[in-house]
Amino acid sequence: MAQTVRRLCFCDKTALAPMVRVGTLPMRLLALDYGADIVYCEELIDIKMVQCTRVLNDVLETVDFVAPDDRVVFRTCQREKDHVVFQMGTADPQRALTVARLVENDVAAIDVNMGCPKEYSTKGGMGAALLSTPDKIEAILNTLVKGVSKPVTCKIRILPSLENTLDLARRIERTGVAAIAVHGRTKEERPQHPVHCDVIQAVAQAVSIPVIANGGSLDLVKSHGDIRSFREAAGASSVMLARAAMWNPSVFRSQGALSLERVMEDYIRYAVRYDNHPSNTKYCLCQMLRDRVESPLGKRLHAAQTGAEICEVFGLEDFYEESQARLLARRKALRADPCLADRLTMDGDVATMPVRFDRREYPPQITPKMHLLEWSRREKLEQPAYETVQRPLDRGFQSTVTVGDKKYRSTLWEKSKKFAEQAAAIVCLRALGVPEGRSGEPEAGLVSKRKREEKRAGESEESSNGVPDAPDSACRKRHLSKPLQEEVKG
Repeated sequence: MAQTVRRLCFCDKTALAPMVRVGTLPMRLLALDYGADIVYCEELIDIKMVQCTRVLNDVLETVDFVAPDDRVVFRTCQREKDHVVFQMGTADPQRALTVARLVENDVAAIDVNMGCPKEYSTKGGMGAALLSTPDKIEAILNTLVKGVSKPVTCKIRILPSLENTLDLARRIERTGVAAIAVHGRTKEERPQHPVHCDVIQAVAQAVSIPVIANGGSLDLVKSHGDIRSFREAAGASSVMLARAAMWNPSVFRSQGALSLERVMEDYIRYAVRYDNHPSNTKYCLCQMLRDRVESPLGKRLHAAQTGAEICEVFGLEDFYEESQARLLARRKALRADPCLADRLTMDGDVATMPVRFDRREYPPQITPKMHLLEWSRREKLEQPAYETVQRPLDRGFQSTVTVGDKKYRSTLWEKSKKFAEQAAAIVCLRALGVPEGRSGEPEAGLVSKRKREEKRAGESEESSNGVPDAPDSACRKRHLSKPLQEEVKG
């Protein structure tokens, strides 16, 4: 397995295999389009990743690793599955293994970043801090190599002594890793310092595994031809780029780089397609602008706060609207899919499904809980019973609803008890094939019918009395059963 991936992904010393460490999914896909062979995600800290849940995002057609606060920490897709390397920051072998096993079926390889000199990494004993603890490096890599099915690599910085650098590289090789990336600077040096290609070359000559040269963005790589020159100067198997790829990912095009305007437009299209967070989208675009960030275009970009506003800056308003319409149509189609029940999984005696309650998707005063309650009454079942728990870690809520003699629960945690109960009701309704009351959903003859009758009654009262309608909640109290009154209050 490792030998195969070395040959196909990391290359031999006569090939050119440009790689890019560029972070989020839109930038990685863009780099692949332009000619990169391998893409790395940004360094993700193991402590954050171990808290994540793997979620299939059917709307975006992605695999999302979602934190307890609902933030997507890592997103990937089928297009990059055989090309993306998951890079983590870690200082603990077992925690690293837990993370690697969480993501290994969705990535091509696992990488440990042992070269990051930034405080957020080193203060936890990660990144470049590991360079002074070679025993821990061995423990982490040995654990990963033995514990996962995918190739394992690592990235280091050079040490002050060439002899120590070579000793470390040989120790790393003995762990069985598939390749080693070498940033040609010490942990104290910064981008303004020259990259030490001679040291990278010495490492490449000292080990038999592929060596990936890193650190040449500022000094050496400004065009596609420079990638080959950097590789040859470093005597490496391939080249990894970070900043040069961020500034213009079309640096990987063998036909020559594209205009910045074209690259930015291509990037925005991916960002919208994969629902990239606007703040990250804006950050990446500003990195591309570099010294033009204070231009009129840069100032307009800086003022943009949403995906729609970013698209407006670049004249892509129609594309944004079309993309949102496609996503909405796909979301509705998936929710109307009669096979959704097949996606239920059992957790003991509880039927579960990863769903979330979004209040904006339902008409005013109509909720899934109300639909479930009315359905239960019609079927002459007892009122649905909800049992909710709170997670101490992030104070998230999860609810289980019992209907008849069966239990239902969403695997996703909500920000409030009310939302958790609504999510549980959605799971139950979908499992039963009962409409849940979304806007635009076919009428179910349950709560929606009752609401229409109340509206007609209110209009009749207004016409006869010549006074405005009473508040909706007051009107509902006159017509709803006691359980439904309590639901409205909730």
